[in-house]
Amino acid sequence: MGISLIALFSSMGGFAKGIVLALAIMSVYSLTVMVGKWWTLRKAQAETRKFAPEFSQFLEEDNLNEAIRLAESYKKSHVARVLGGALGEVKPLLQDGSVTVADINSAERAVERNMMIILSELKRGLAVLATVGATAPFVGLLGTTMGIVNAFTGMAQSGAGGMGAISAGVAEALITTAFGLLVAIPAVWAYNYFTTKIDNLSVEMTYTSKEMIDYLIKGVAGEFGRSRFTREFNTTGGAGPIST
Repeated sequence: MGISLIALFSSMGGFAKGIVLALAIMSVYSLTVMVGKWWTLRKAQAETRKFAPEFSQFLEEDNLNEAIRLAESYKKSHVARVLGGALGEVKPLLQDGSVTVADINSAERAVERNMMIILSELKRGLAVLATVGATAPFVGLLGTTMGIVNAFTGMAQSGAGGMGAISAGVAEALITTAFGLLVAIPAVWAYNYFTTKIDNLSVEMTYTSKEMIDYLIKGVAGEFGRSRFTREFNTTGGAGPIST
């Protein structure tokens, strides 16, 4: 036996229709956040995979101007933004050889500030998914409660306990419950997925920033050369920190 969702919606009471509409709005909002967040993280990872080998090559050549220019051209890459900011902080000092330990500490603080800003941007919208995932079942439960109330009201008005008297209310209850779960489950999955992805990106930024600080410390000691950073990012994909 086929079920017409339009017919079921038309048979609902005003309160149940309001619940369904509220859940529909929550669903559209969370789906919009999901798509936008997926696209943002995808672009960040794609640009980082392109940026890292070129940036490493410039570091090997001690070509700071090109390294900074490259970082500025990859505006979506989280790693490029962190490393570009660190180099930009100390570039004038590196060029005249006057870098001190205090300058390195200043660059490290600049990296930390950039990471805080980037992580805040990456986490934007996750609160929406968390809220939808946590509240949608309860919104559906509210519709369920009112559906049961309508079922008993129909039973009282008919003076009988047959299925015909309570079927409309039970249908409302089941539909709102199911709809609430359908909205909540994808939101919870997406929240956990994006949280894990952002944690991975945070590890990448932390790892690469530490390698950058090591590179700068070597510069202070007059030991510019191939750092471990350049070996971790390679065009073959190796065992570097950049996730695929």
